[in-house]
Amino acid sequence: MSDASPRLAAVGRLRLLRRYALLLALLPASAFATNGYFTNGSSVQSNGLGGAGIAFPVDALAGYINPAGIAYVGNRVDVGLTAFRPDRSATIKGNLYGADGTYAGNGVRYFLLPEAGYTHQVAQDLYFGLSFSGNGGMNTGYHDNPYGAFGGRGEAGVNLQQIMLIPALAYKVTPTQSIGISANIAWQRFYAQGLAPFAAFSQAPDKVSNTGYSSAAGVGVRLGWNGHFGDRLTLGATWASKITGSFDGYRGLFAQSGGFDIPQNFGVGAAYRVTSGLTLIADVQRIFYAQTHSVGNPLANLLQGNALGSSNGPGFGWRNINAYKLGASYTYSPQLTLRASFSHAQQPIPSGQTFFNILAPGVVQNQLSFGATWHASRRGELSFYYSHAFRKTVNGHGSIPQPFGGGEADIRLSEDALGFAYGWKT
Repeated sequence: MSDASPRLAAVGRLRLLRRYALLLALLPASAFATNGYFTNGSSVQSNGLGGAGIAFPVDALAGYINPAGIAYVGNRVDVGLTAFRPDRSATIKGNLYGADGTYAGNGVRYFLLPEAGYTHQVAQDLYFGLSFSGNGGMNTGYHDNPYGAFGGRGEAGVNLQQIMLIPALAYKVTPTQSIGISANIAWQRFYAQGLAPFAAFSQAPDKVSNTGYSSAAGVGVRLGWNGHFGDRLTLGATWASKITGSFDGYRGLFAQSGGFDIPQNFGVGAAYRVTSGLTLIADVQRIFYAQTHSVGNPLANLLQGNALGSSNGPGFGWRNINAYKLGASYTYSPQLTLRASFSHAQQPIPSGQTFFNILAPGVVQNQLSFGATWHASRRGELSFYYSHAFRKTVNGHGSIPQPFGGGEADIRLSEDALGFAYGWKT
């Protein structure tokens, strides 16, 4: 075989991955996620660990979590698909306009979440990775409009999709220390319907609801470090910049004339090899939701004279949060790796902000996951995971403004996910 053959084979695999990513991008992928509206992990294998992976890269999508990690996963391709089922609902009580009742937000029950990744050593100590995955999102569909008593007509709900394409480079400064950088190329789209009652409070009443899908694209950067200390301890750190985006079709709904940025976030992680087969993994992630005006501004801004869509217009009132992830990876045999995890996120939605968050009840906090990888051959492996985010209710407290009749809105959510992936080493 000539020297050019391996390079041609790598180019062929990369083209195949791009075609696969394009195909998967056409699938209807919308979801909530455990950490507000961020996904817990980047891939089937990482989700089996509850998303913990800043210091413990496991597959070709490692660059999504920490670009420095692609230096330790080898040359490989991974593709996968997750079936996701959220259960979301809301209850209104004590409302003077007659909105009281319980409302189911499961207009669409099941979603498909695709993923794909590729890593390759391009030179001595230099590694390239390309990953494609969903960053997160939110979806509600209320056949019985919870804002109907205020003049809402038809089904109410929103659909947010965030998809990331991440080219990454990693460099081994020493055999045990690597640094990495990636470009976070984001594509978002959004629609809202059934929100006519809010148009009277907007600077652009015709751009609040029922305008179809609006799309936005943006680019950010992620930096990462991964370091091995002896045979047992690995540490990692990563930071991602804010990605600016704007939905022109909803410039009357979101603050700053439709602005909807993906917030900056950072994290640190550790992995400790207890025995030759057992490794314990822990990550802490900080997500700055409050820095995104359309997400972080409270609904009370409306009562202070700030119209929907204005520079300081009302939003969902989300807080910055920490997410804590604990996982265990156990090599049961050369053919079988087992995984289990627990993750906990702080509550992003205050009890006083539940009325608007009927549209986006991203309130789950605790999640259990388990998964496994079967090494079917020297090169190929099949992985799966299952996760359950426990049902969480946030009870409103002073949540419905008096112009809407007062009372309280309680919101709740639980989630289940089942994913499968195939990886092969090249």
